[in-house]
Amino acid sequence: MTTTKARSVEQMVDQQMSKWQMERKKSQIEEYKRPMVVTISREPGSGGRIIAEKIAARMGWDLFYQEVLNEMAKSAKVTKTFMDTLDEKGLNTLEEWISSLVHERHLWPDQYLQHLMKVIGAIGKHGKVVVIGRGSNFIIPQERRVSVRVIAPLDVRVKEIAKAFNLPADEAERRAIHTESNRKAAIRKYFNADIADPLNYDITVNTGMLSLDQAVDVICAAVHKE
Repeated sequence: MTTTKARSVEQMVDQQMSKWQMERKKSQIEEYKRPMVVTISREPGSGGRIIAEKIAARMGWDLFYQEVLNEMAKSAKVTKTFMDTLDEKGLNTLEEWISSLVHERHLWPDQYLQHLMKVIGAIGKHGKVVVIGRGSNFIIPQERRVSVRVIAPLDVRVKEIAKAFNLPADEAERRAIHTESNRKAAIRKYFNADIADPLNYDITVNTGMLSLDQAVDVICAAVHKE
């Protein structure tokens, strides 16, 4: 982690801790009647990141990017900080869920995965968040989240990647395929699962058919449905 990245992540953690502390003064963490987390898994170029940002803005929730979660999970200090925000009941519930997840999926968690599960699990317990990537749909219990997979036809995604990164079409296609291959391998490695299996998600939205705003409408409607 570079010094700049480390400083940025530390600042984000400090800000998040302050926000949770202020919310705790108003009320304790409670078991909500409806899901309070949206997890976003997306194909490269499908618009999943923009959809996540739009959902967070519309709901007034916090947004955790894949890259930030990755850096957080590398730090034992950050992991402990997040775990310390939970009371004894919340901590025990999280530990039990992680244990059942490891057993159910036959995982062999290394230090990184242990930290990742604890960080995302703690975020999920606080709720009112949108989480992008890092297998968050496998970590946060089903009753607390709406898990979303954002897809689009390859030709649509190639055009979006080419435009976003100013690349020729053939290079954009290689980038899309390479990035998706890496994500697929990571989910297989850490969660023993297929990232593209629709059964791993509550909702799959195809942005080749829906606009980004229409996709946001569908997802937010699912969150509000009790």
